[in-house]
Amino acid sequence: MNRKPPPPPRTGPPSVRPAPPRSLAALRAKARQCRACPLWKPATQTVFGEGPDDASIVMIGEAPGDREDLAGHPFVGPAGKLLDRALAEAGIDRGRLYLTNVVKHFKFERRGKLRLHQRANAAEQAACRIWLDAELLRVGPSRIVCLGAMAAQAILGRAFRLMRQRGRWFELGDGTRAMATVHPSWLLRLRRDEERTQAYAGFVRDLGSLKDPSAAGATRR
Repeated sequence: MNRKPPPPPRTGPPSVRPAPPRSLAALRAKARQCRACPLWKPATQTVFGEGPDDASIVMIGEAPGDREDLAGHPFVGPAGKLLDRALAEAGIDRGRLYLTNVVKHFKFERRGKLRLHQRANAAEQAACRIWLDAELLRVGPSRIVCLGAMAAQAILGRAFRLMRQRGRWFELGDGTRAMATVHPSWLLRLRRDEERTQAYAGFVRDLGSLKDPSAAGATRR
């Protein structure tokens, strides 16, 4: 089956893009050698994106956590398990998605035996942006789902405000549609049962729009 050519790079901060290799496997191998920022030093390994190389939907998180760093796969820790549950309730097959993160190494602070997640700073995000751009170029999705503010601003611009604009579809310059919602790790941090239940229902509702994004229309970016 003939596939349409990959779309041009997405919106968001400019970056220096590598010459894309012929496959995601080759791109993944190159990313393992990345030394563009210091995050590779304490991390166990690069956690690259995974999923079908012709996926119509790419889901982008912020950065790998402790479990992902140890396993070498995205979204396998507590937040990933919650994402799996929400996707199932929304009627979406995770196996058909390409899942990745803005940043490919785990940034953390040690507290005794614990490794506590830290947010990657602007320089670290910029250094890693070449890999996200190359993934999007290779997969060529028709829709992008951003989980959390970091991913949302990487795709939809720095002015994007997650809690005001979540769940809405935006049309990017190349015709790709993008939507942002909360990161499942945010849901895990909510303490009150009622608040967590309502927030989770909203998360499932946002994901459910993947089945028919045209129903809500799309605002052009």
